[in-house]
Amino acid sequence: MNQRARVAMPDEDVAAFLERSRKLQLATINPDGTPHLVTMFYGLDAGRIVFWTYAKAQKARNLARDPRVSCLVEAGDSYDELRGVLVYGRAEQLSDPAGVLAVGLAVARRMTPGVPDDQLRPYVEHTGRKRVAYRVERTRVVSWDHGRLT
Repeated sequence: MNQRARVAMPDEDVAAFLERSRKLQLATINPDGTPHLVTMFYGLDAGRIVFWTYAKAQKARNLARDPRVSCLVEAGDSYDELRGVLVYGRAEQLSDPAGVLAVGLAVARRMTPGVPDDQLRPYVEHTGRKRVAYRVERTRVVSWDHGRLT
């Protein structure tokens, strides 16, 4: 077995890793073809990554032109602790207010663990008026867990 196969996580470990993580690095494509990379809080919708952003943000403008994304979620400090999931896909914009609100709540829950929805909802409803939401439809997933090397 090659080293790449040895460190790859099974699907259930990928799902658990995405469930317990809070932030990802989101890459979109700038008009000149260079990557635009930002750190984002995210949520999950039936295992799919969801996020929201201001409608006028660079990432939103990039996604309107080209919906391809890369989403990296990683952890670990020393080599033997490195773990990560890289999701390649297409970001599908959710434009209906209910969809934006649902994504906003999913993201807010990760940003403020333990805070009840009734306390989050006013913030999400207020900021959601200027935001758009996205759901990432996966085209490929790459994962690694260097703890599997020992």
